[in-house]
Amino acid sequence: KMDFEQISQNEIKDEEILAASLNRPALFKILVDRYQEAFIRKAVSILRNQEEAEDIVQETFVKIYLHGKKFKKMEDIEFKSWAYKILVNTAISRYRKISKKWQAESLDPLDLEMASEKNLSTENIVLESENKSAAAELISRLPKPLARLVSLYYIEDKSFKQIAEKESLTIPALKMKLLRAKKI
Repeated sequence: KMDFEQISQNEIKDEEILAASLNRPALFKILVDRYQEAFIRKAVSILRNQEEAEDIVQETFVKIYLHGKKFKKMEDIEFKSWAYKILVNTAISRYRKISKKWQAESLDPLDLEMASEKNLSTENIVLESENKSAAAELISRLPKPLARLVSLYYIEDKSFKQIAEKESLTIPALKMKLLRAKKI
């Protein structure tokens, strides 16, 4: 058992502080002090709003503390990356919540018409629109032949069979190319 008062706080690893703070909650402040500024910067970069970012950082620290027992130090998983993952996921969830209303107000009328034909809710329309935007951004980074296949599948919603016929590929070859594109 460590005596945290006798050891310099900089010498104590994050994982050890987290574990000790489960029995002595006041020690968790050390982690808050270490990460709060960086977390706020990251949250602001996602949310583009200082107050929302500060709320998200508080929520993140609560989640880290509440789930502290679940964290296990492994060779390729450090506290820092685990904590940042919680922060980013929390911030993205908040961003989506905030932006849904805005996006619902600015949706393309054609998207709304197609959605009504498919019996989709406004939330699903927004999610579909977000997914297509994210996919388009990622597709633009791919080599042209792979980008075309990915675009047909994810943006134009073509089936494997339709794409394979159009591109003169077998379905297994198409799946392999899409898997390769996904890895890239």
